[in-house]
Amino acid sequence: MSRLKDLQKNLFGGTTSNARQFGMIFTLVAIVVLFQILTDGLTLRSDNLIALFQQNSYILILAIGMLMVIVAGHIDLSVGSIAAFTGILVAKSMADWNLPWPVAILFGLAIGAVIGAWQGFWVAYIGVPAFIVTLAGMLLFRGGNQFIGNANTIPVPEGFRVIGSGFLPETGPNTGYNNLTLLLGLAGCIAVVWRELKNRRTRREMNAEPIPMWISILRMAVMVGVLVFISLRFASGRVGTSFPVSGIILVALVLAYSFFTRNTAGGRHIYAVGGNSRAAELSGVKLKRVNFYVMMNMSVLAALAGMIFVARSAASGPQDGNGWELDAIAAVFIGGAAVSGGIGTISGSIVGGLVMAVLNNGLQLMGVGTDRVQIIKGLVLLLAVAIDVYNKRQGRFSVIGSITRPFRRDEPTTPTSSSEATREPARTTVAG
Repeated sequence: MSRLKDLQKNLFGGTTSNARQFGMIFTLVAIVVLFQILTDGLTLRSDNLIALFQQNSYILILAIGMLMVIVAGHIDLSVGSIAAFTGILVAKSMADWNLPWPVAILFGLAIGAVIGAWQGFWVAYIGVPAFIVTLAGMLLFRGGNQFIGNANTIPVPEGFRVIGSGFLPETGPNTGYNNLTLLLGLAGCIAVVWRELKNRRTRREMNAEPIPMWISILRMAVMVGVLVFISLRFASGRVGTSFPVSGIILVALVLAYSFFTRNTAGGRHIYAVGGNSRAAELSGVKLKRVNFYVMMNMSVLAALAGMIFVARSAASGPQDGNGWELDAIAAVFIGGAAVSGGIGTISGSIVGGLVMAVLNNGLQLMGVGTDRVQIIKGLVLLLAVAIDVYNKRQGRFSVIGSITRPFRRDEPTTPTSSSEATREPARTTVAG
């Protein structure tokens, strides 16, 4: 019984973001296993995994930026339109203005920065709610896409397509696998072990109660096992395919933004603003600067996502970006972000996006029509959360409640002294 309590406390209900992310990964694995059975093994085939990742990489990139927007207490409805607008301008810059594709990528990022500065100005310095500003932006930039492109598709050159449809190249001895993908997986395994050991060392240095060693070993074994399996799947695809270049971009962004939100003052300020903007401002946080930054950053990532989609599609079209904002927002909330702001993680949003992607992919592999896919996705997600919330209120075991317990702001912390017992319950914010 004591081991079971240790498992629930440290694996699902502990006090670190690692525990929560680990639980979210368990949820994703359960969904994958379910569809693997229902689709007679099609879900985990190499070609399907590679296609699934390429088809959803731009949504996962949007989820990174949307997480920071939502944590700061805002919402952005314009990301799909910004992606489409940027895509059409970048495509025209290469087709009509003969810009080299590397310069065109920088041009696209600059467009995103200018759009983000425009929207950030209205939100941060004029005080117009982000919902209204981005709703206007959704209409403005969708119309701009169709006006500039004249409702036509514009092809992009071969070199540009690498960022959306390229793969890690074949190199080294013939092992039957893509060697660079295997090395990438090995690096991930080493990182998992190093991080777990580093966390244990940090807890010892802080004189905190150490997590039982068997739980640390279980964490590492499961994570390493998942990474090894995924690496072998991506590395064993048909010749010419491997881990996508868009995946490399996504991994780099996840690492960079996770570090930013966890380890920098700027990242912590975003969570402070979302948790209590008035208190954050009184503490010296530059409220307008933070709001301006999160809106501008979102538009830059939207521009990048739009270029990756255009590169994969080999052309920019008038329907690009439709509904992307809803997918990104859903990924963030499924990943555990709070509607009121102040709570959420980068990795949680990525896992939330993968849950949506696997659900959509699995239903399609089962031959379910697009219309019924949307209905089933909505009903399954709504019912799953509703049942879980009901169980939590009845005092029964709750998966979501267990996973998100250490991140709730409405639960008082346990007093450690008589003086602390008289204080108001603290509201916490969680980063990374």
